[in-house]
Amino acid sequence: MLVQVILKSKATTGVVTVKPDASVSDAARLLAENKFGSVVVSADGVTPDGILSERDIVRELSKEGAACLDKPVSGYMTRELVTCTTQSNVGELLKQMTEGRFRHMPVVEDGKLVGIVTLGDAVKAQLAQVAMEKDALQDMIMGH
Repeated sequence: MLVQVILKSKATTGVVTVKPDASVSDAARLLAENKFGSVVVSADGVTPDGILSERDIVRELSKEGAACLDKPVSGYMTRELVTCTTQSNVGELLKQMTEGRFRHMPVVEDGKLVGIVTLGDAVKAQLAQVAMEKDALQDMIMGH
């Protein structure tokens, strides 16, 4: 299964981003309001500059305390993004996310952000594919 299938099944259009100079507090509010686990950081809303996750915020809160909430997300975001394309294989994504210990992967085409795939999205897609294959095999065995 390809990432494009996951993106088509998601109800949202576009990707919510936050500017690098936004405060960590603003990013945390955005995450909470939208029930997201991470947000892509982008100066222009099109090209991803980094990603900031709930874990990043919690980690900094434990180190710096509430003072980090007033600082820009650019100081805490992950800059070395692992991205995929719409033609990426979901099985490969699962492997990358598991080995890299992250749960959100931006989808980029021609340098432009087109979506984001979560670990949950990938697992759901993989389970749906396995169920379809199981049903097809059962039908073949039963002679349908």
